[in-house]
Amino acid sequence: MPLTMPFEPGDLVVVVLQSPRERIWGALLGLDAAGIAIRGLDLTPWEEVLSLVRTGESDQVALGTRFLPMHRVEAMYLDEASSGAPSLAVTFKNRTGQEARAFLVPTQSPTA
Repeated sequence: MPLTMPFEPGDLVVVVLQSPRERIWGALLGLDAAGIAIRGLDLTPWEEVLSLVRTGESDQVALGTRFLPMHRVEAMYLDEASSGAPSLAVTFKNRTGQEARAFLVPTQSPTA
């Protein structure tokens, strides 16, 4: 029986990496046997990220598009509420006033 994947492009996810250990939060761009494409940020400075976005200094946040090779991936989770704790997206919205998806993947205007 084939495995049904609950992950779709555009989903907000947390990826746990090994060697070195990192946690990345972002919008899933793609997923295949080679790895994961994600637009997001490292969760280590989470409180600093929230503060920078809240004070209008979001250009100081190390946000980027990355390819994470599958051999580094330990786990990937959907960003969803768990055991009464809100999702990171809800926390982001409550603490910054901005929608997480719009922050992570801003719409781009067509080039002239």
